[in-house]
Amino acid sequence: MIIGTASLVVGIVGVFVPILPTTPFLLLSAACYIRSSKRFYKWLISNRLFGDYISNYIERRGVPLRLKVSSVALLWITIGCSAAFATDTLWVRIILLMIAAGVTAHILTLRTLRR
Repeated sequence: MIIGTASLVVGIVGVFVPILPTTPFLLLSAACYIRSSKRFYKWLISNRLFGDYISNYIERRGVPLRLKVSSVALLWITIGCSAAFATDTLWVRIILLMIAAGVTAHILTLRTLRR
């Protein structure tokens, strides 16, 4: 329960901090809750903010196109600004751009949810 709750908090923070991933922490929360508390798991899966997102990801139904586009756009805007303004070191900029490319590739390989 403690790890699931801590992971949920970090996942929620990840919504607002672009370099911190949200999905792995929400999935970890779901995994911890399903093993420790069915009540918390049901709450997480039925949550109006994260429920559909988590269940669609777990069941491999896909990610809505709008979410994919906004995620990739926000990712590149924030990573681009970080690479341009937050560091003067070339190798850090290269690593940031490689991370952005990897995350973009992952997002684009996810199935697109058709409504």
